[in-house]
Amino acid sequence: MSESHHEIHPHLPAINRSSAPAASGSSFQAGRVPPQAVQVEKTVLGAMLLERVAIPKAIEVLPPGSFYTEQHNQIYEAILSLFERGNPVDVITLGDELKRRGKLEETGGAYYLSELTSTVATAANVEYHARIISEKSLLRGLIETMTTMVGRAYEPGSDAFELLDEAESEIFRISDSQLRRSATSMNEVLRETLARLESIHGQEGGITGVPSGFKRVDQMTGGWQPSDLIIIAARPSMGKTAFSLAMARNAALHPEGATGVVIFSLEMSSGQLAQRLLTSEARVDAQAARTGRLSDEDWPRLARAAGKLSEAPIFIDDTPGLTVLELRAKCRRLKAEHDIGLIIVDYLQLMHGGSVGKNSNREQEIAHISRSLKGLAKELNVPVIALSQLSRAVETRGGDKRPQLSDLRESGSIEQDADVVAFIYRAERYGITVDESGNSTEGLAELIIGKQRNGPIGDVSLAFVHQHARFENLTTYYAPGDYVPEGPGEDAGALPPGNDPAPF
Repeated sequence: MSESHHEIHPHLPAINRSSAPAASGSSFQAGRVPPQAVQVEKTVLGAMLLERVAIPKAIEVLPPGSFYTEQHNQIYEAILSLFERGNPVDVITLGDELKRRGKLEETGGAYYLSELTSTVATAANVEYHARIISEKSLLRGLIETMTTMVGRAYEPGSDAFELLDEAESEIFRISDSQLRRSATSMNEVLRETLARLESIHGQEGGITGVPSGFKRVDQMTGGWQPSDLIIIAARPSMGKTAFSLAMARNAALHPEGATGVVIFSLEMSSGQLAQRLLTSEARVDAQAARTGRLSDEDWPRLARAAGKLSEAPIFIDDTPGLTVLELRAKCRRLKAEHDIGLIIVDYLQLMHGGSVGKNSNREQEIAHISRSLKGLAKELNVPVIALSQLSRAVETRGGDKRPQLSDLRESGSIEQDADVVAFIYRAERYGITVDESGNSTEGLAELIIGKQRNGPIGDVSLAFVHQHARFENLTTYYAPGDYVPEGPGEDAGALPPGNDPAPF
């Protein structure tokens, strides 16, 4: 072996700079060698040269840049190029391809290519060996990310929360890059599809997502679907918080299985929300609880309600002025620790865009927030419900003042990013005492589904019990003020009480 050959291939191969941190500031200064499996890399490359069937098997596991040494990355990319063009792949054609690229001598020459094939007897284990290389590449990527974050943390003026979010995002990216799926036959896809349809068919009410607890809403939506962004919008005092608390309660205490829920309350404290949930569940007068005028009969009901709610996997975060970065970090941790299945934000306009908000107008900031919430729903594969204020244009409009998509406040991007947009409307709040059919509007609420990307739109009538600030299912509207809640009285579709005389 020539002296020049040893210069090209030292005992410790050159680090692939695309998958390992730079020497400056890294732990390798102490003589530590990054995770690697050079001999396994040679085995995989040799197998690809030995048998063409090994190439697609390796491609499914190893994206370009996965190898530890730069010479092996160059050889791998040349093999892929030959394969993609439909050319034969062997020592001769590979040597010609590397020579055409001006990389032949840099990668060890024809001698090294021949050496690769001499170390392999069969390509039968190429997938197993490729996964070893993939794991080592993943470890080097983690080291690189952490080393970069350490350097950034030492820089003056670094934003800790932005660094945390960036680090988490990069780790998720590295992880996702390893989740490479193979093509699936139509036979297998159809079996899975039929099994899923059978599972859905067996579910009561056809609920395939997180149940809202309101029968007609779940019939129209199939429940809140994973990865969806749902916007619940209304003018103040229509009951946004009450409705969101009802959905949280119904999901967390659903008889078919509890769903973990986190509520980010940017306006009310956790104590205020807990009081609303408690008085609503107990069907106790919210105003009496707020002013200390509870009756002797109320206390046993509150105790029973507290016992029931204490079993609900509901988490409340009342951090004021929450930024998108903070929200994402908190949700990732809650997902990992408690497997939350529903995220509720109350409400969108009280969030901050972080560094984006500093350099943009409010409309751009809201657009960034709504895009981030949609991204979070996809990343964690859970529905995200964001409450939103409607513009004052609703109040100045004539007629019954029913909200519409154009009333979404401050940004059209909210409508664009959302998979579902629904409005809460209570005609009695505008002094409208009867509807178009002459029925009383007292105690009547409507959920107007104005957009649903994968389902129908329409209106759902609900009962609103003002005394308890509680929404319930509604089957039939009778004489003025009379309604019939659906299902078992206590669990018909609760909604929390308020700390104010009028529900929020």
